[in-house]
Amino acid sequence: MKKNLIIVLTIVAGLQLFSSCKKTFLDETVYSAYAPETLTDSLGFEASVIGLHNHLSTFFSYSDPQGWPSVWHAGTDIAWVPPTQKQGIEVPYYDYTQLISTDGAASFTWGWAYRMINNANIIIKNVENPGLAGMTQANKNSIDAEAKFFRAYAYNMLATLFGKVPLVTSPLTAPKTDFVRASLDSVNNLIIQDLSFAAANLTDVGGSTSKTNANGKPASRANKYMAMQLLAEVYLRANKPDLAEQQCNAIISSGKFSLVNARYGIKSGQPGDPFSDMFWYGNQRRYQGNKEAIWVMEQENPSTITGGITNNPQQRRNWGAAYYQVNTPDNKPMVICDSLGGRGIARMRLTDWVVYGLYEPTDMRYSNYNLRRKFYYNNPASTFNGQPIPYTGADTVFKICPHTTKWYQFDPNDVFGFAMIKDFILMRLGETYLLLAEAQFKQGKIPEATASLNVIRARANATPATQGQVTLDFILDERARELLAEENRRMTLMRTGTLVARTTLHNTQIINPVVGLTSKNLLLPIPQSEINLNKDAVLDQNPGY
Repeated sequence: MKKNLIIVLTIVAGLQLFSSCKKTFLDETVYSAYAPETLTDSLGFEASVIGLHNHLSTFFSYSDPQGWPSVWHAGTDIAWVPPTQKQGIEVPYYDYTQLISTDGAASFTWGWAYRMINNANIIIKNVENPGLAGMTQANKNSIDAEAKFFRAYAYNMLATLFGKVPLVTSPLTAPKTDFVRASLDSVNNLIIQDLSFAAANLTDVGGSTSKTNANGKPASRANKYMAMQLLAEVYLRANKPDLAEQQCNAIISSGKFSLVNARYGIKSGQPGDPFSDMFWYGNQRRYQGNKEAIWVMEQENPSTITGGITNNPQQRRNWGAAYYQVNTPDNKPMVICDSLGGRGIARMRLTDWVVYGLYEPTDMRYSNYNLRRKFYYNNPASTFNGQPIPYTGADTVFKICPHTTKWYQFDPNDVFGFAMIKDFILMRLGETYLLLAEAQFKQGKIPEATASLNVIRARANATPATQGQVTLDFILDERARELLAEENRRMTLMRTGTLVARTTLHNTQIINPVVGLTSKNLLLPIPQSEINLNKDAVLDQNPGY
């Protein structure tokens, strides 16, 4: 893949500039171009597809605003923002009166998605070129399928968050200022077509066609089951639960995945449980023993891992407690350590509903290995070392607040811990059962939905659900228990149309309360900058913004 770059440096004397002012001086000449037609061989296509993986990571690792992860969880039913810990970008997502058309998070998301779409379109156009030679049809289909998976992923995010959006299916090679919003049916149809093709043509997991990274380990590339799981979610959003059920059943019956029901991996000889084992760095990938994993976005050196790592993910700092700000009664500071997950800031904390009302005491997902609620002084120089830290005063707000341990990560070479190198489990079998239960419930198959829920409840040692308990709210409760801090909670509640009702019911603290949340917030505002630039057509704003 070539990128033609010509740099022209023109030095114009001031006197000459003023003496020769003409309208032609304002004409633009583009001296740098990324040409889609330069993709002509398998190496170029491989590099371009890896670029899609790299671009994917930039959504999750965005850290210029450190409150980025809080955008997707705070101001929903599961989390809120301690006043002293707010960063800024997340504020309109609990004070919804500030969520307006110039919102930074909505604008970044829109731009990120359309960059992914355009990059995928470049690959799709070139690999589908009838004149492309030197590659087998199977190789072409595999490249095409991976690009279409990422295009569908981006469009599904746009459709969930913004509703109707412009459809762009060819590379943009020149400025375009006449976008219009396509119908949601049209957007969904493209997503379904892309994912259906991807499911039929992507590689299997663990098969002979699986790719490897430079370190010889299996590469975290798109596989057919990722496409099937995303397709199930899209079918649910499009109100086609019978088709969603088919996709989930196909994943489960493939025999490629199994729930983690036994201890494994690097911490298996230490206190813990099977659920917590999945989230230790070094345990998250399939080849490391996580047979539940369908899609893991691996974070490491780009020279050894597909897509590598970008920016500095802030998940640990957002979710983890700021325990290091606690001193012992004899004035010795807490020690930042691996067992407490490294250095957190608690930019958000769990709602009381999650901590005190969501789980049964015997639920494995509620154990102190998964949802830490007890803290102990850990400075050996203190006479209070090993004694419990009392919950008193403001400490409970963010210093020793109960928190999920899923984002624990500690590097002794980076004790301050701005960066986080940890894998992101983006899809796993536990969620497949939850999507299946939702699809079955929406068809009125209550016994089947109950059975699906009880598969993951059995793993968690939770009391089996009864048919009379199964509602959409119960399923969303179970998603919170199982996928806390993994799923994008805001997107789930927007997809199911439950953001307002569930947030109003469960996010009720009086410190930094949720305000201004209305039904208009089931969609985000179309970025005003996009509307302003679109001078040759009307790009409609979402109602209420």
